Parts: sequence; C-alpha cells; structure tokens
Amino acid sequence: MIARLTIALDAMGGDDAPDVVIQGVKLAHNRFPNVKFLLYGDEARVGPLLDGVPDMRDYATICHTEDAVSNDAKPSQVLRNGRKSSMWLAVDAVARGEAAGVVSAGNTGALMAVSKFVLRMLPGIDRPAIAGLFPTERGETVVLDLGANVECNANNLVEFAVMGEVFARAVLGVERPTIGLLNVGAEDLKGHESVRTAAGILRNSKLPISFHGFVEGNDICAGTVDVVVTDGFTGNIALKTAEGTAKLYATLLREAFGSSLMSKLGYLLARSALTKVRLRTDPRRYNGAMFLGLNGIAVKSHGGTDALGFANAIGVAIDLVAHGFNGRIKQELERLHPAQKAAPQAAIG
Repeated sequence: MIARLTIALDAMGGDDAPDVVIQGVKLAHNRFPNVKFLLYGDEARVGPLLDGVPDMRDYATICHTEDAVSNDAKPSQVLRNGRKSSMWLAVDAVARGEAAGVVSAGNTGALMAVSKFVLRMLPGIDRPAIAGLFPTERGETVVLDLGANVECNANNLVEFAVMGEVFARAVLGVERPTIGLLNVGAEDLKGHESVRTAAGILRNSKLPISFHGFVEGNDICAGTVDVVVTDGFTGNIALKTAEGTAKLYATLLREAFGSSLMSKLGYLLARSALTKVRLRTDPRRYNGAMFLGLNGIAVKSHGGTDALGFANAIGVAIDLVAHGFNGRIKQELERLHPAQKAAPQAAIG
C-alpha cells in the first residue's frame, strides 16, 4: 500500500517554512522511498530549495500558490478567504483523492477548521479530536483530546476512547490497548457527570476494548494505560505542562553540569547515559498530532519543529493510511452505537 501513497504537504506552514518542510521531506524519503509528495506553496520560494536536494523533483511536485495562512489568522477568516492558501489546497487534495493524507505545521485552529469543513466528519462522529503521543515509563501513551474541544459530553468522550484505541493499535502496534478516562481521582464517584457517564457506557458496552477505568495526571507518564481520554481543555493543559516540565529539567541539568569543574567532569562521565535520556524524551520523536474523526487523514506538526520532527509527522500520516485507520474506526463505531443504546441506565448514571 505504501508504494502507491501520495502525501500532500502545506509547504508554507510553520515557523521556518518552507526550509524545514523541504528538509523534512528529504528525511522522510529515506524512510519511505516509494512515497510521493505534493508540495503546496510559492514556487519562487520552494523551487530553489527543491533544486538544492539531488533528485527531489523525482518524488516531490510543487503545486504553486502565493497565499498562505498566517499563525495569527482566525479560523473564521481562513474559512471565508483562505481557499487559495497552501493549507486549504493541501487539505483539498485529500478530499479530491489526489493525496492519501495531509501534513501541516501551520495554524492549528485554522487547520482544524479547514479540515473539518473540507473533509467532513466520519459517520457517527460528532466532533474531531487531536491525538498525540506521550513518552512514559512503559513506552508511549496516546492522549486525546489535546485541544480541539474545550467542552465535551459523555458521548464525545466515548467516541474519543474508540478512536484512541484504534490509533494505539495502528500506530503503536499494541494488540489490545487499555483505555483510561482522565479524572481527579480513581474512585467511581469522583469527577463531573460527563466523565462518570462515559465510564458507565464503556464498562457496559460490548465493544472488544479493555477499559481500565479512571486515571489521574501522574498515570500519564507512568504508562498506566495505553490510551488516556479527556476533554480538550484538560488535555491541552496537560500537554503544555509536560512540554514546560521537560524544558525546565533540561535547563536545570545544563546549569548544574556547567556550575563547576567537577560538574563538567561528571557530565563527561555521564554523557552517554544523558544522551539516551535526551533521545528518549526528544519531542521531535513524538511530533505529529492526528485529527481523529475526520473523513480523511490530517496530521498537525508542531509549528516550531525542525526537519526531523516534520519527517516524523509525515511518518505518522503514512502509518495511519497504511494501516487503514479510518476504515477500522468506522467498523468500531458501527458496533459502538448499538452498545450505547443497550447500556443500562443505572450504569450510565
């Protein structure tokens, strides 16, 4: 399947576009040599960069447009006036069947709005969710929603759980992922009504999923479950807190190892171990947040990432397409809705 894939890229999206995009394509080509790329952007800027990489025009094609979505553009403005932008045209390539997926490092809100408008939602899904990977003590954990929906009802959370479970199987290769609902405590009576209702539906559904129950914030990095489900408000705070904590510890380590001659010598002795830690927690490894629930594959790369991070985002899109991600979600949803209707009212309450 990978041999026939074409991926559309928003070449003008991101803090350092289009340079990072082109270098990311180069790295992605080394991993996926048979994949073709459609680069939507200004040919006057993208063309010279493309020519600077030997043979890149053999697997990457420029689709010219001078319009681009700025980082501070409002989604409503983009929906009204952005139909010729590199972001819109890249998403539209998926809708037209010219590409199997789209990757952009541009404005998150605009990309979500455009993707939802152009690609539409999968049947049975009310809202899309942003899913990402967190490093944990056991490996990696899928967390969603990371910011698409500030408020969610019980059905939204149940749908997120189903999509996250399929995502874990497709991307992480976990045969039977465990699912947890993020809450203020593990007890059944804790949390607001939508979380408790969602837990009741998941416990009593006939879906072939492994529902662990409630998990707390410290369970995310502990790797207690493979999939952590929450609303976008809480998920985005958890994501930014984790990113800030990682940067804090990196800064403190640099200051500590540079504070004295003995500390510098200690760094030389511990350098190999510290390198392993740095690689294990490198945010570029986990770059590429999937917009789940859309009728097409759309992946959001971090706007400030480098070429390696963007290449990893491309890899996420290719993996999702290769594993038939959306088709598997449709199958799970067909089994979900009868289970929801049959859930006992007492359990839901």
